[in-house]
Amino acid sequence: MSTLDRMQVLIEHDQHEKLAEMALRKGRSACDLVREWVRKGIAEEDREARKERIRAAMKRLDRFRAEFVAQHGVLNMDPIEEVRRESEEEIDRMIEPLIRGK
Repeated sequence: MSTLDRMQVLIEHDQHEKLAEMALRKGRSACDLVREWVRKGIAEEDREARKERIRAAMKRLDRFRAEFVAQHGVLNMDPIEEVRRESEEEIDRMIEPLIRGK
């Protein structure tokens, strides 16, 4: 278990009563329940912050794409397929003399 830091939190009276009842029912301490909820809350906030960073990055990428297309136009070819075709042609050129030599 990690090191625990003390923190004082004020809650409403009815919240305190319900928390005590829940802890008793679950056989856990109220502090343990609060720590669990804090862990879950922090994890959820971290997930939401990560999602927001991804959304912001995607918006920046969309803006970059739009600027690129406006400046350079749209690429009307598949660069990977072009490299494959060129590689196959080069292999054919290298093999052709070997085949004719036989």
